[in-house]
Amino acid sequence: MLVPVVLSGGAGTRLWPVSREGHPKPFIKLPDGQSLLKKTYLRAIGLEQVAEILTITNRDYYFKSKDEFILATERAQKAAKKAYVLEPFGRNTAAAIALAAFWVAEHHGAAASMLILPADHLIRDASAFGDNVREALPLAREGKLITFGIPPSSPETGFGYIECGDPIEKGPALAVKRFTEKPSLAAAQEFLSAGNYLWNSGMFCFTAGGILSQLERHAPDIHRAAAACWEATLRKEGDMSRVLEIDETSFGELPDISIDYAVMERSADVAVIPATFDWSDIGSWNAIGGLVPADENGNRVQGEAVLVEASNTLIQSEDRLVAAVGVENLVIVDTPDALLVSHRDHVQDVRQVVHRLKQMEHDTYRLHRTVFRPWGSYTVLEEGSHFKIKRLEVKPSASLSLQLHHHRSEHWIVVSGMARVINGERDLLVNTNESTYIPAGHRHRLENPGVVDLVMIEVQSGNYLGEDDIVRFDDQYGRA
Repeated sequence: MLVPVVLSGGAGTRLWPVSREGHPKPFIKLPDGQSLLKKTYLRAIGLEQVAEILTITNRDYYFKSKDEFILATERAQKAAKKAYVLEPFGRNTAAAIALAAFWVAEHHGAAASMLILPADHLIRDASAFGDNVREALPLAREGKLITFGIPPSSPETGFGYIECGDPIEKGPALAVKRFTEKPSLAAAQEFLSAGNYLWNSGMFCFTAGGILSQLERHAPDIHRAAAACWEATLRKEGDMSRVLEIDETSFGELPDISIDYAVMERSADVAVIPATFDWSDIGSWNAIGGLVPADENGNRVQGEAVLVEASNTLIQSEDRLVAAVGVENLVIVDTPDALLVSHRDHVQDVRQVVHRLKQMEHDTYRLHRTVFRPWGSYTVLEEGSHFKIKRLEVKPSASLSLQLHHHRSEHWIVVSGMARVINGERDLLVNTNESTYIPAGHRHRLENPGVVDLVMIEVQSGNYLGEDDIVRFDDQYGRA
């Protein structure tokens, strides 16, 4: 029995301005139109003996994760059981994996195998990946902690390294001598020359009971805090929920540490399987550029661009034409509200932009102009003094909360589809090319009763237009 555990989170700050805190790296669309999370689900669905797929993510990402799972099952044309454990905030991989192990032991038994899959990895050879997983499972059932090592192709300083020892008795697995986290360039070059080092992929396989036992032995503080958090969560949520919100107070007591530091580097029961599949962590814009075919001058373009005397330049544009003249070795990423221009040798420093935006309390580190909600999405088209214009898309059968605003009124115009609107005491249907007006202080609700997306334009006016000017009375997504 196998339970793939998908770890989905992380801001992906090196991929700003496309990856942001509210729409992080696992959800961004690659050049083929699929997200990294969807690709991870497809790999998990394609494995053998899968009992259930468990996603560990932030509670703010639940509905987007659920949508990606639905898209993956539709593409795979294969049903799969799913469950979600929702964290109130990020707490690193040791906390996430410990709680996942408690969940798997509770629902599938301590002997069930867990396959830990970060949602921000790109693997194209699903068949070879499945072969390596099959090789790991017998060892995991014997109590081994299996990690998957990637044969290094260059002296990367941003990855962890695994020094490999002798082969163990069964299969291609090797003993692990030591882990080295993000070495210097000189050390990375030595590792590459030595030939017995692998990159640490961050993917693992072990039984639920096995990892809990190792946590208790090598990181008793984490095991103790995770057990207390699990018990507090069950008292609040119940033990059979397939969408489990972790208790926030006790979760805050868990140490913020990776599973590598907590267990893998301390245990004598670790083995590594050299990967026979391709792998990329899509950790920078150069990695994204590698997924786009190059022209004769080494330029890679996603979107619409005109290039004159340009070479070795990546251009990604969502809405606008980008013209590049006489440039080389640049990364240009254009989004509706932010533009990145970077030398290709400095793409790792993009994270510093995000750090500065946070210091400035500038919303572009956190949100796009298009913001996803459980009911659909909205896009800010224009805003100024005392007004804001949005485009809303509401999914079929979805509805916004019953709410009111103290400081703004709203004018809704239906562009396509049909809307059911509660406006004060009135309950009315608004058809395409019709509109309705919501005065400040009126209780109101928007619903899509149809089978196609509802598209609307919302014009807000008032003295304060912040998203926090909202009082919810009823909400089907639990936000009231």
